[in-house]
Amino acid sequence: MSGVAKTLASCIFCKIIKGEIPSFKLLETETTFAFLDIGPLAKGHALVIPKYHAEKLHELPDESLVDLLPIAKKIAIAVGSENYNILQNNGKLAHQEVGHVHVHVIPKPSNEEGLGVDWPAQQIAKEELQSLLEELKGKL
Repeated sequence: MSGVAKTLASCIFCKIIKGEIPSFKLLETETTFAFLDIGPLAKGHALVIPKYHAEKLHELPDESLVDLLPIAKKIAIAVGSENYNILQNNGKLAHQEVGHVHVHVIPKPSNEEGLGVDWPAQQIAKEELQSLLEELKGKL
């Protein structure tokens, strides 16, 4: 079995999409599947996943991205929380736990519930930012 096939066969989200593992399905389209998180940070915490298996966002075909944010928006509205986070992690260092692209919709009803975020902002010289800007624009 190739590495990709093995990943697909063992991916918990692929198994949820196929119905091999039960889920609390909220919504399904041709390209996307959304369900309640079974280990929520707050009531209504949901996951929106593409049916196409890719570990990281940059590996996902553009057509598999079409529904992700619109469905996340619909869930955020349905949950009714005035405050919420839309979160998408890529890689273990970035806190990705499941190797399948997914978007979290996390209500933030209070300081205690929902996502807690530490934002260690860095001081960067304007010259360094300008240099980075030019480098990135050259790659886009």
